[in-house]
Amino acid sequence: MDASAPMNKTLLQVEHLSMKFGGLVAIGDLSFEARRGEITALIGPNGAGKTTVFNCITGFYKPTEGMIRFTDQSGGEFLLERMPDFQITAKAKVARTFQNIRLFSGMTVLENLLVAQHNKLMKASGYTIVGMLGLGSYRRASSESVELAKHWLEKADLMDRADDPAGDLPYGAQRRLEIARAMCTGPELLCLDEPAAGLNPKESLALNDLLMDIKNSTGTSILLIEHDMSVVMQISDHIVVLEYGRKISDGDPAFVRSDPRVIAAYLGVDDEEVETVLTDVGDENIIEQLEAHPDTAHGPNTSASMMAGPISETIDHVEGERVTVSKGASKAALVEARGDVASGVPSALAAIAKAKPARSKAIKGKGDGPAKAKPAQKELAEVGATSSAAAPAKTGSKAATASAAKTAKAPGAKTAAAAKPTAGISNRLSAPRGGKADNLTRIKGIGSVNEKKLNDHGIYHFDQIATWKKADVVAAEAYLAFDGRIAREDWIGQAKLLAKGKDTEFSRRVDAGDVPTSHVSAKSAAAKRGGRK
Repeated sequence: MDASAPMNKTLLQVEHLSMKFGGLVAIGDLSFEARRGEITALIGPNGAGKTTVFNCITGFYKPTEGMIRFTDQSGGEFLLERMPDFQITAKAKVARTFQNIRLFSGMTVLENLLVAQHNKLMKASGYTIVGMLGLGSYRRASSESVELAKHWLEKADLMDRADDPAGDLPYGAQRRLEIARAMCTGPELLCLDEPAAGLNPKESLALNDLLMDIKNSTGTSILLIEHDMSVVMQISDHIVVLEYGRKISDGDPAFVRSDPRVIAAYLGVDDEEVETVLTDVGDENIIEQLEAHPDTAHGPNTSASMMAGPISETIDHVEGERVTVSKGASKAALVEARGDVASGVPSALAAIAKAKPARSKAIKGKGDGPAKAKPAQKELAEVGATSSAAAPAKTGSKAATASAAKTAKAPGAKTAAAAKPTAGISNRLSAPRGGKADNLTRIKGIGSVNEKKLNDHGIYHFDQIATWKKADVVAAEAYLAFDGRIAREDWIGQAKLLAKGKDTEFSRRVDAGDVPTSHVSAKSAAAKRGGRK
């Protein structure tokens, strides 16, 4: 039998995994494989859903949809999404570490490794006082446990600190001790959540050596979450890249680091950071192209955020309101979309160059007032106007373009034009009826920030929202940078009730002052009247 055959067999198979928290989709239709005897890395920007995937695999979360199939060395299969978390460790032999170190700091280094073998020792004692007396099989099991602990202390270069409290170890040594403790459980799959976080270069090198030794000497497969690209590219056999809970790339390190979607979504934050990361992974070819073809005209600000839109859209939201990522926020999606409208992209660097203007405009919008609300889709349309596919539309709109350019030269015209999209909601008003707008924050999902944006767009009353058609909903979501949120939270249904003078459960909470609002609640008004008396 070919000895290499088992090493290539799929150990972990994630199929169509989805994890939803209410209306927020943290993981969406994710599928990937981890093969036996390999190191598989799961990378992506902060908030991409990497730790959520780990939590689903190890039983901390039960996925909303999908299947997580684990195949052990004997060929037995486990469906991890159906197992309690303690059985995933005990039966399927899946161990993990966490982003934050979770050692027993008051115990010695050796005792931390013996605790990991608690189940084996309890079984040897027969769950009786045999363990206290140190008799029979327990004595042998205890001796074997100490020897195994010493073995992993040597591997982690911690033998000389065996009797020291774990909390006295340096940070890098504590990281290695966590991995050694996980290995004392005899796992077939070791899940490491950012093991190199906070390590200096020397400690990172020691970590690399330990992980490669685990892979080569024990056959344990490793699933790794890591932001340190020098670690990922040096030791990984297979890399899966996530962005906003979706897989955007999957392959070996050479393929992933040259994938334009990965560069745009994960590495393409600032020009300086791209070059630093590419230097770390040793991609000299792309570095030379960066030096030969600088793109200073479209570089983003140094404070570029991974979230699209102005920073005000991510804060000051009232209870019941969710933050969602706009359709134009995905940098990988921008690369793909721009590839459709501007064919002939010569390399991954061209994709970066095309992705930067949209992000730069979104960032600059933070200080330009209403101009920041410009949808990302409109920027894509502007880029698409240069392609042959968009030529008829471009020709047919010369007069409109000239007119718009002339209007923009007038004082204040630029701000006014940017404040409202050209294709807006059909029932906008120039001013609230009777000079007083309804309290739109009584609709669950509309906070004070979005109420102001709706008012700026000519939406002041419940009956306006109540009569929205499908086209109005699409226009409102494009304007507010939402994605299906209006239907999910049933703004129209809520507005119909409120327009008739009826209350909803959420509106009663707003009126009672239990939910923050920009309007004076009935409770606050009553308190003021009581104070005057």
